[in-house]
Amino acid sequence: MTNQNKGSTKVAEYLLQINAVKLNSKNPFRWASGWNSPIYCDNRKILGHPEIRSFIKEEFINIISEFKIKPDCIAGVATGGIAIGSLVAESLGLPFCYVRSSAKGHGLNNKIEGDLKVNQNTFVIEDLISSGKSSLDAVAALKKYGVNVIGLGAIFTYGFDYAEKKFKEAGCLFKTLTDYDCMLETAINKQYIEKIELSNLKKWRQSPSDWESHA
Repeated sequence: MTNQNKGSTKVAEYLLQINAVKLNSKNPFRWASGWNSPIYCDNRKILGHPEIRSFIKEEFINIISEFKIKPDCIAGVATGGIAIGSLVAESLGLPFCYVRSSAKGHGLNNKIEGDLKVNQNTFVIEDLISSGKSSLDAVAALKKYGVNVIGLGAIFTYGFDYAEKKFKEAGCLFKTLTDYDCMLETAINKQYIEKIELSNLKKWRQSPSDWESHA
């Protein structure tokens, strides 16, 4: 779920401006999954732009304020959610922890790093939702630890039906700062892509595994 407002459009503009999101339906990118994709997203670029970084942080704080339960702690999903999550926690004056993709192979073999307390209301921050697997793995680890996950926020989502279904099955509420539809609309308005490309770009989201570019 994305808050479709001026904020989501501004986030999309910023991501395009700094090349955190690149769109190219004619010469697609290849994902690790083997899929050809007309979009590539690297939200870590945000960290190199203080003004944009601050705006993203404030948008997360706005999202968190919309949840009925106030968080006692912020948890970042490694690695993309760590930096921005810690900035949000700092602004809110809350403890911060992060969730590894797998348990550390030495020492205490921690999967969750930080001084997290059982039964704390915890809000999770992620940079990107594609299939939703890494996000929901982190949520599951936090629940297993014994905290109450009140929700998850991400900068961007591709909006795959599969991910929406998995979040619903996990009983995890989530919101994103912007999404694929808003990104395409913004890219057309700001002339990053041509309107003629829109139909094929939308087809990719519907069936990414067998999508073909139109060179």
